[in-house]
Amino acid sequence: MSAGPSTTASPDGVVAVTAPHPHPNQFALLGQRRFAPFFWTQFLGAGNDNLFKFAFTVLVTYQLQVSWLPPALAGLVIGALFIAPFLLFSATAGQLADKLDKERVIRFVKTLEIAIMALAAWGFWVANVPVLLACVVLMGLHSTLFGPVKFAYLPQHLSERELTGGNGMVEMGTFVAILLGNVIGGLLIAVPEVGRHWVAFACLGVALLGRATAQRVPHSPATDPGLVINWNPVSETWRSLQLANRNVVVFRSLLGISWMWFFGAVFLSQFPSFAKDVLGGDERVASLLLVVFSVGIGIGSLLCEVLSRRHVEIGLVPFGAIGMSVFAIDLFFATRGHAPTGATAGVGEFIRGAWHWRVMADLFALSLFAGLYSVPMYALIQLRSAPTHRARIIAANNILNALFMIASSLMAGALLGAGLTIPQIFLVTGLLNAVVAAYIFLLVPEYLLRFLSVIVSRLMYRFRIEGDEHIPTEGAAILVCNHVSFVDALLLMAASPRPIRFIMDHRIFATPVLGAIFRLAKAIPIAPQKDSPATYERAFAEARKVLDEGELLCIFPEGGITQDGRLQPFKGGVMKVLETHPVPVVPLALHGLWGSFFSRIGGAAMTRPFRRGLWNPVGMTAGAPIPASQVTPQALQARVAAMLGG
Repeated sequence: MSAGPSTTASPDGVVAVTAPHPHPNQFALLGQRRFAPFFWTQFLGAGNDNLFKFAFTVLVTYQLQVSWLPPALAGLVIGALFIAPFLLFSATAGQLADKLDKERVIRFVKTLEIAIMALAAWGFWVANVPVLLACVVLMGLHSTLFGPVKFAYLPQHLSERELTGGNGMVEMGTFVAILLGNVIGGLLIAVPEVGRHWVAFACLGVALLGRATAQRVPHSPATDPGLVINWNPVSETWRSLQLANRNVVVFRSLLGISWMWFFGAVFLSQFPSFAKDVLGGDERVASLLLVVFSVGIGIGSLLCEVLSRRHVEIGLVPFGAIGMSVFAIDLFFATRGHAPTGATAGVGEFIRGAWHWRVMADLFALSLFAGLYSVPMYALIQLRSAPTHRARIIAANNILNALFMIASSLMAGALLGAGLTIPQIFLVTGLLNAVVAAYIFLLVPEYLLRFLSVIVSRLMYRFRIEGDEHIPTEGAAILVCNHVSFVDALLLMAASPRPIRFIMDHRIFATPVLGAIFRLAKAIPIAPQKDSPATYERAFAEARKVLDEGELLCIFPEGGITQDGRLQPFKGGVMKVLETHPVPVVPLALHGLWGSFFSRIGGAAMTRPFRRGLWNPVGMTAGAPIPASQVTPQALQARVAAMLGG
């Protein structure tokens, strides 16, 4: 079994995750106790939810005739009853997850699941619809209680470098479990005469297995044991939303995730009608679309760790949003000019149609990009939320998710009532996604900045990073780096696990495009003291404020971009900051950039776009932090020169 990071608990119960041992990929987490029991517990819970709901939906749609529950409304009623507890009890669930040890909450929830599934088993056995409807509500409560724990657990046991991979595994596992639950539930309930009995056994058996895996979940101390529970769901729901809104980046990310659920709910809810009325397929074709969608989400979620280089890389989120819109819109065009032939097609006949492959490719791609969109957002929320109320932030997200999913149903119903076709609804959703995503990214510029840094570091250059574990994931620190090109800051953003505030020559703000980017990044302009004493002093005052807030500050101590590719003498600005804020200083060295398009050669830059071709290899090396007491400009210059090989 591979080793993971060590964890220590502070007196207030907050677990600190220290530096991890390297693991080959996110799948290695399945061999570690800190992750595997939790993963299988949530996997079995999600699977059982959907096995039970889908089997029940099929039962009341095809096998039982209940006058007060028409088959056409069965799915809608079951879905609404399941979501209702999320609106009513998420805030309370978040409080419990913050106040109590998380493994205790998990085990209680899984014990509750056994009781609910025992009642549901009896309901299936005797075909009692009211009892099964009550169990739908109770399973919604079960999922409501588990939701905040599900995402608050991970940051207590995974380091920042593992958080994206861990979230990717959970997201992939959730959608695979949903898919398997639907498939198994549908197959079992379809068995003649005894199908209800097999479903009863399966639901109870999966619940028992989930409780067994929950027993292996490791200790996860309470993060706010002194919290006084507010049992009023209305006032606590409002308070949870206010708590989330304290951190603008976190709250806007919550809205971004909820929008993804809105987007996905539009497609998932329309699959049966889309398959039948637009594609001319039977119910198995609808299931095929669900499989394609789930596989896409799963693969997109798993790709996040690889593409993010094992950091929380929110630069992937705009890529995801763009892909979601592009392929949702293309799904509309893929179905234009095609109409069902009249005969209902099975899966075999469906996949023989050439244009059907374009439809499946669009569904696969838009769901893959949805995975790239959501996983970094979840990881960012976990990383940036205060540990003491992280679960309540997740609870606020669950409330918003439920509201957005309800809104998606209302929108789809209104558009259908207005005469729009299902492909046209997909088109509207794709266009809305572009508008909403652009709005969120403008409100939170960090997403756009990381997006630009990903473009520069992955598409324009081949950017290799060494020693990035020396860049602290929390607490104030100063980064010092040689200055080689106009995109040094963007490359350093790509290397850092969290935002950096840069002190930069005031003249760069007059450069087209780059000036706008650095203003968006809240870079701090500085001018020589003799040229502008006010700008000079204001820069250092702002730098001290950055460190007071526990952020990273980056200084280019050469004072300007090198004209000849050589390391220039380091100036003493860093010492002026350290006089009042003796924080660690991390030396960085950028190499391979000299002579590229964005560097200065002969005093000019950005004059020959393909001077060195495309995808040039460049890199950054980070050295071990230096205590403030040992820092001098000469020592820093020597350290950077050594990392450059000089």
